[in-house]
Amino acid sequence: MDTPHLDCLIVGAGPAGLTAAIYLARFHLRVALVDAGHSRAALIPRTHNHAGYPGGIAGTALLALMRQQAAEFGVSVDEALVEQVTREGEDFLARAGDRRWRSRSILLATGVVNNRPPMAPEVHDMALQRGLLRYCPVCDGYEASDQRIGVLGTGEHGHNEALFLRGFSADVTLIAPDGKHGMEDGQRERLANTGVKLLDGPCEPLRIAGDTILVPTPAGDLAFDTVYPALGSLIRSGLALDLGAKATEEGCIEIDAHQRTSVAGLYAAGDVTRGLDQISHAMGQAAVAATAIRNDLASQAPFLR
Repeated sequence: MDTPHLDCLIVGAGPAGLTAAIYLARFHLRVALVDAGHSRAALIPRTHNHAGYPGGIAGTALLALMRQQAAEFGVSVDEALVEQVTREGEDFLARAGDRRWRSRSILLATGVVNNRPPMAPEVHDMALQRGLLRYCPVCDGYEASDQRIGVLGTGEHGHNEALFLRGFSADVTLIAPDGKHGMEDGQRERLANTGVKLLDGPCEPLRIAGDTILVPTPAGDLAFDTVYPALGSLIRSGLALDLGAKATEEGCIEIDAHQRTSVAGLYAAGDVTRGLDQISHAMGQAAVAATAIRNDLASQAPFLR
């Protein structure tokens, strides 16, 4: 084993994983935190709705501060990709390459990966940093107020995102990237009544032009101040599914009110579960999970000092 017998192994060092690490370390539990380096929070240029940071804070800066705080209580981040988690008796065994961890419990804070629109990776990253491309209208719809907003999406997901963004701007266009919107008549009528324009794709590749982002369509190139992809995401729940944990049809790990999964000793917090994909929500779930882990383990053998 790379570490002593742990009380909890945390997989994922985003806001949820780091919050849990701080709580568990302050409970005097033996903790390890492993991260593959793909936190979605690191992609946030600046968040303005996370309380306590007037003027906003970059996602990388927030994660760095949280790592620093965790280190104050003896928790550092092991950079590795956990590839497999299995049961061995009452314990879990986790593997990352030739590294191994044994733990009484596991907290999965592995998050999700956004499905990206069709565009070159370097253009995508530049557009994201400049606010020409945005993924979370709950987070930053305010920053797009009264701008020309493009939404890439189809069906209910595209309909809901376009309608949500209509609360920030009167100029919203919903574009079907695969050429068909796939909506019911009632949804089309609702969008039309609120002034949301509908266009068919295809629309690739997106590109930057000055201070705008261009979306090519059969009707010509359209310039927007910002574009929101409503293309869904990949849920990083594979480790839980391999252990037999229950999940939603989309792949979100099912949890109870204390972040317990259907597998004893396995917990989940953050975007890998169904809920509001927000930093504050992930941190709240992590606090609940950490406290449940401490109390559940203490019911088996009290923690005494």
